Amino acid sequence: MNLNAIECLAVFLVSLLLAGIIIPQILLISFRKNLFDEVDERKIHKGRVPRLGGIAFMPSMVFSVACVSGIYCFIGWRGEPALSSDVVTFSFGVCALMIMYLVGMADDLIGVRYSAKFVAQILAAGFLATSGLTISNFHGFCGIYEIPIWVAVPFAMLVVVFVTNAINLIDGIDGLASGLSSISMLFYGWVLLCCGEVAYALVAFGTLGALIQFYYYNVFGNAKVGKKIFMGDTGALTTGIIICFLSLHICNLDVAASGFSCDPLVMAFAPLLVPCFDVVRVYLRRIRHHANPFMPDKSHIHHKLLAVGLHQRVAMVLILLVSVAFTAANYWLSTMMNSAVLLALDVVVFIVVNIWLSAAINKREKRNNIEKQ
Repeated sequence: MNLNAIECLAVFLVSLLLAGIIIPQILLISFRKNLFDEVDERKIHKGRVPRLGGIAFMPSMVFSVACVSGIYCFIGWRGEPALSSDVVTFSFGVCALMIMYLVGMADDLIGVRYSAKFVAQILAAGFLATSGLTISNFHGFCGIYEIPIWVAVPFAMLVVVFVTNAINLIDGIDGLASGLSSISMLFYGWVLLCCGEVAYALVAFGTLGALIQFYYYNVFGNAKVGKKIFMGDTGALTTGIIICFLSLHICNLDVAASGFSCDPLVMAFAPLLVPCFDVVRVYLRRIRHHANPFMPDKSHIHHKLLAVGLHQRVAMVLILLVSVAFTAANYWLSTMMNSAVLLALDVVVFIVVNIWLSAAINKREKRNNIEKQ
């Protein structure tokens, strides 16, 4: 194991430890100040559960990356800071992260109108695009390669807003958003480390440490003894903007120089296919039924799995396995086929699965109606 890999491991462990210290304190404050996620007809959980777990994400990631990088420089294992050549990108990235963190915290504490959150997301996306994190090359997708900057910047902003919302909206059952985000962080961390992008790999593994610690409290915590917590909008928006930061950077890497034969766009977005496909399907469904596409309902993929009769944890694990399968299959198949064809294949698979789920739900409802009669 080389020094860069050891540094990533150290960042992961420090973030894991720090999140393990912060989350119990958040639980304590939440119970003392009576800060809980209100139960309504759309919510699945029961009992009093705080929704401020995401507050631990940014401090854990930022502290672990800064601390371990500082130690490496102090003892002379690194001649210069890992992000010295990306000062503008990281500076504007922190600005975008801070915007999402503060807006998410405000929403969890007092509530923020969706229009205000949307404006904040556009502002954060603008910071990332201005820092140089754009999609300026489609790498042959639909025959498109280099695209002009006046197209690349707004397109990147659209992607940031879309992905951030996808992560936020998929957060419907225990462990789902944090599990999907952990898969993304692990994959991104591996890719970035192999490409020699140590600073970005540190961000991925630092975030992964906080996510895994949160996942433990979210999935295995007991609400009856005050040990369960939700990430809330603070965690979802913070995680979403970090995912965008890393995925856009991967889009601009020369991955072939590091021995990868996979399309950079596929490497950047393969771990995000499940939440992104799901949010598109949900939006289209709401529009088709003349409903507000931004109003929450119970039509997401995890709701459909619950409607089939699966237990919440089984549904979560199944979706995570599907995400891993999508990521691995796209990574492998992109070396043999055009990315546009691959995306079309992904869409077909996702549509077929959803049609099958809808049929299974209808069959189950008919059987239940017959039994009631």
